[in-house]
Amino acid sequence: MTRSGTSDAAAGTLTDGSRRGRVRRPGVPLPLLLPALAGLVFLLLPLVALLLRAPWRSLPAQLTSTQVWQALQLSLVSATAATAVSLVLGVPLAWLLARTDFPGRGLVRALVTLPLVLPPVVGGVALLLALGRNGVVGRWLDAWFGVTLPFTTAGVVVAEAFVAMPFLVISVEGTLRAADPRYEEAATTLGASRFTAFRRVTLPLVAPGIAAGAVLAWARALGEFGATITFAGNFPGRTQTMPLAVYLALQNDPAAAIALSLVLLAVSIAVLAGLRDRWMTAS
Repeated sequence: MTRSGTSDAAAGTLTDGSRRGRVRRPGVPLPLLLPALAGLVFLLLPLVALLLRAPWRSLPAQLTSTQVWQALQLSLVSATAATAVSLVLGVPLAWLLARTDFPGRGLVRALVTLPLVLPPVVGGVALLLALGRNGVVGRWLDAWFGVTLPFTTAGVVVAEAFVAMPFLVISVEGTLRAADPRYEEAATTLGASRFTAFRRVTLPLVAPGIAAGAVLAWARALGEFGATITFAGNFPGRTQTMPLAVYLALQNDPAAAIALSLVLLAVSIAVLAGLRDRWMTAS
């Protein structure tokens, strides 16, 4: 066989191989396509309606009003503070669940994730019973230190941290389980303490997971409603966050409620866009 014939045969083999390597996706059955489209419409229709009915012309004036600005400022500050509390308490808790074995670890993990499925109002009631002025711990905080958490800005932070911390713990624990523990073991064999290995080796390894969990916790804290209104109340300038302002404005000023809802929608979209590489697979 000549050299040109060999090249043609090789090219034909590559062409056939590439054709065989192509995977032809089957068509979507009609019984699956129709419910899928209905589900898509069901999820998108309320968001489209919010955009269509938004007072775009008066939106700048709505967002710069005193009440809206106070709620926005309080929401940003309290959500950031709740995220900081979640980081300080949640990262060590995630490390404990991922790196140590102790009796009842499964039960502890279930209790940590309980706020994810617990109705927020029930969480607010539980916080009142625990940290209220006559609560199990709150009475001692009031008697010994003069600290009263319910119906204060600090109470907003506590309520938001209670519902947001599980998101961070789950994210960081999953990242820790995926990270190779042999790096930490190597650091300890070289003389580093467990805390030094955690600080110098583990934290840099799981930094993306911590960042993703912090963003999720921040977004969850920003949108918290039930536990906040139950434990901290709805006082403008002190405990009225954006979700509470939406609820109140919907009764008196629907345009302001829509404006605040658009801000929360924009924040949610930004969070999903920032986490798409971590939580979504490429097609």
